[in-house]
Amino acid sequence: ISNMPLIRQSSYKGPPWYLCNAHLQTIVPSLFRTVSGVTYERERLELPDGDFLDLDWLDSGSGQLAVITHGLEGDTSRPYIRGMGKLLAGAHWDVLAWNCRSCSGEMNRNFRLYDHGEIQDIAAVIRHALRTRPYERIVLIGFSMGGNITLKYLGVNGKEVPGQVRCGVAISAPTDIKASSDYIERGFNAIYKRRFMSKLAKKIRQKDRHFPGMLDVAQLAHTRSWLAFDEAFSSKLGGYRDAADFYYQTSAKNFVHGISVPTLLLNAKNDPILAPECSVPGLAEKHPFLYLETPAFGGHVGFTLANDEFSWAERRSLQFISSL
Repeated sequence: ISNMPLIRQSSYKGPPWYLCNAHLQTIVPSLFRTVSGVTYERERLELPDGDFLDLDWLDSGSGQLAVITHGLEGDTSRPYIRGMGKLLAGAHWDVLAWNCRSCSGEMNRNFRLYDHGEIQDIAAVIRHALRTRPYERIVLIGFSMGGNITLKYLGVNGKEVPGQVRCGVAISAPTDIKASSDYIERGFNAIYKRRFMSKLAKKIRQKDRHFPGMLDVAQLAHTRSWLAFDEAFSSKLGGYRDAADFYYQTSAKNFVHGISVPTLLLNAKNDPILAPECSVPGLAEKHPFLYLETPAFGGHVGFTLANDEFSWAERRSLQFISSL
């Protein structure tokens, strides 16, 4: 690894020719990629607040563990999680892919959901992993929202992270939630907003049935912007004062200065979901542990390679964690 955390020349040469724009680079792997031969062992982790997390393990009998965190409204069955898990298991890593609250196929018990800035749950997952087996090395890898959670966890906890946690990787991470929520309103990008919002709206209606009167679900009918949605719902579900507080507390860029282990941030310059503010070159230039790599192409959690079962981001992640 170079001494200069800002990686000026990315090793990603770009996707196959037919993925000729950012939207194809994002949507095609999300909808059509399949990863075979991944069979998780599921474990339910009961939490101190009466809720639970469903954890999916790939056990290689290894002394090193990768904890993988998925994106907004994702889960461990997503091809990018399965691909990363398969590649790591093949390189003799144990893998612990965890589902955020409400994302494992069963609604969580408490009123609160998950969000981009919630880091108590990943902390509980890491503590549980260390109780399960005496891992010598743990690495944290997160995609999209999971990348932001990974960065915030490492930044907030700084030198207090367990000694076994050696490094982090964040892929397509929206480190500035406010800028990205504005960015996703523009033009064709709004298709991603509508998809996320419709999935979240279903969960909000379910929460309203379990916790009547806590949310004003009537607002769902005329909530169009992320700002209105976050003001009415995200901030309430996460226990934030309002949307502005939610945006500040959930944006990893406000906390990454505290990161004290080598951490790689991979954000494509043509990502249709991430505002340019999410890639923080000024910060990486001055930060001794934050490595920023911004390929020209790749879309959002795409980074497809021609004739390769794995994505470039997955291979790059393995290369980074193996080099330390």
